[in-house]
Amino acid sequence: MNRQTTAKKIIISLEQAIEDHQQWMASQGYTQSTRKSYKWQLIQFTDFIKSGNYDWKDIFRLSTIKRFKGPPHAVTNLSRYLSEQGKIDQPIRYPKPSVPLPEVFENYLHYRRKVHQTPERTITASRRVFVVFAQYLERHRIKLQKVRIEQIDAFLKDFLNGFSIASCRVYRSYLRGFLRYLFSERRLLTKDLAPLVTGPPLFAQKKPPKFLRKDEIDKLFAGLKYSTASELRTAAMVHLAYLLGLRPSEIRLLKLDDVSFGKAEIYLRHRKNNRPTKLPLPDEAIKAVAAYLIGGRAKSNHRALFLTLHPPHRPLSPNVIGHCVRNCMRTAGLDASAYWLRHTYAQNLLEAGASIYEVKEMLGHGSIESTRKYLHIHIELMRKVLLDELL
Repeated sequence: MNRQTTAKKIIISLEQAIEDHQQWMASQGYTQSTRKSYKWQLIQFTDFIKSGNYDWKDIFRLSTIKRFKGPPHAVTNLSRYLSEQGKIDQPIRYPKPSVPLPEVFENYLHYRRKVHQTPERTITASRRVFVVFAQYLERHRIKLQKVRIEQIDAFLKDFLNGFSIASCRVYRSYLRGFLRYLFSERRLLTKDLAPLVTGPPLFAQKKPPKFLRKDEIDKLFAGLKYSTASELRTAAMVHLAYLLGLRPSEIRLLKLDDVSFGKAEIYLRHRKNNRPTKLPLPDEAIKAVAAYLIGGRAKSNHRALFLTLHPPHRPLSPNVIGHCVRNCMRTAGLDASAYWLRHTYAQNLLEAGASIYEVKEMLGHGSIESTRKYLHIHIELMRKVLLDELL
């Protein structure tokens, strides 16, 4: 087969893909004006491909889209569609720009990946802290080899302003790891500054997690509605947050395949402790999830359990899940957040006689220290045990 014939077949395949894409957009609820705009952009893209004699595998590459002078949105959308159909290996993705770091910082991140097998999301979060720290050193003309703990304290005081206590603790740990590396691995520091990077005392700041009492839970569930797709979706998420103690991020990552109605259990693939687990699914949760799947979930090729309400349908973000649950609670007259349901779940486990280690596993904590905060005395439990009476 000569090159001209091959090129002609590639163009025919591309034009057919565009037509299929248009039909898919219509089925997903894209407006007519959007479909018309995308088709015009893709006609321009087809003309561009004709002039370049591209192979099929090279059409949907980032290098190709960069050479294309027209708007890229329709082409990237088409690439996602073809990837889901299995007609190309992967969609076009624009890499997120990263601020360059001095070599010693980059070497440390490489060391974390290679030696400690640090997850990429932790590497990304560490990089954000190091970028600001490197800029601080440059701005104040401080050589890394000569940095003093007073200067690090000054940086942290400014950088951590406005962050939660938990976030401050994590960001300090990133910096401690880097300083320990400079001292023990690179010998760039004459003194190990890592142990000196500490936070302020938290004695008076330590507060037990907030949770809902029985009458408040009754009020919340009595106020749940099941008329619209939005209400069905929210009711299912509230049941999972309360009956299983799931975080918004864990609810977001649930797939259709993770829910087993026959076995009455749910599979959590992604937990903070990196230990997938299966949890029993109570009848109330089964009914709420089933009602959402039947009457609320949009038809889509996405396997995520919870999807957006309007096309193009996509998996929800943790923030959206938290927002939906919080609004539902406020509608019931409760000034609370989605995490209160998780804390209430932990309290229920403790009152049922579960040990701190069992609570740790059920909540998916990576450290027992994260679970200890749930051990404050519940007043109802205290009166029952000490005074042999019930409220």
